[in-house]
Amino acid sequence: MISLRKLSKHFGAQPAVRNLDLEVGRGEIFGLLGHNGAGKSTTIGMMLGQVWPTSGEVRVCGHDVTAARGPALARVGAIFESPAFYDYLSGWRNLEILSHYSAPTSAGRIREVIDWVGLSGREKSRVKTYSHGMRARLALAQALLPQPELLILDEPGDGLDPEGIHDMRQTILRLHRDLGLTILFSSHLLTEVEQLCTRIAVLNRGEKIFEGTVTAATRTQSWMRLRAGDFAAAVAQLREAKLINGHRDGRLISLADRVGPDEVVRFLVGRNISIFEIAPHEQTLEDFYLGLMKPANN
Repeated sequence: MISLRKLSKHFGAQPAVRNLDLEVGRGEIFGLLGHNGAGKSTTIGMMLGQVWPTSGEVRVCGHDVTAARGPALARVGAIFESPAFYDYLSGWRNLEILSHYSAPTSAGRIREVIDWVGLSGREKSRVKTYSHGMRARLALAQALLPQPELLILDEPGDGLDPEGIHDMRQTILRLHRDLGLTILFSSHLLTEVEQLCTRIAVLNRGEKIFEGTVTAATRTQSWMRLRAGDFAAAVAQLREAKLINGHRDGRLISLADRVGPDEVVRFLVGRNISIFEIAPHEQTLEDFYLGLMKPANN
């Protein structure tokens, strides 16, 4: 559904995106991650034909966006940057007006998308009376108007409270499941990305530094979480006995080959070091992301 080949964008002498290759397959929920200024929004802007690439190729839904923007984006819906609405008009009237920017949309389709995003009962209220969460739902309704096959969502949960974030997540999962949409999802909320996405790409200073599955990103090797009465003393003893290869963060140990947690417990108890917990460490996407960024920021 999305294919980027050696894609680059410079603003003057400043590179925003450099030599980016990326593939998003049909039916995926794909996460695009990176710090502010990493190049995420510029990349999405090029996918939507709103930013012209300096070099490289952008193909969406099988079409080159720079050569055939209309066919490429005909079945694409998007929330990009900060959606703007006419606050003095109703949500329904906003959707009517915004739909005419692409093609006239029937009242039946507007009713359908309002139901999909959970705005039924408030569609006739003026947008200025909407909460932040309701505005986010209206933005999603607008993105669904063209009956898209591909949804591109740039920070759809930005500014939402925990309940709003949960509701947005459930709506996205339902759209993916029931409508079979392909979704590109850009967010700073790593826990949301972890719960929504199957594959991710991480950008840093305009370059891709990781692409792969969330499972691969969160998979750990032999790190174990150790809670002991004296962690430093436990590590020193375990190192001397060659039972561990390393330690980090004042709570994790890496077991040596063929060493099990039961052996570690017996060893430390035999040396009068209290053990409160020893368990496999489950790395979160946040752990992975922050670890990935450290070398680039040093």
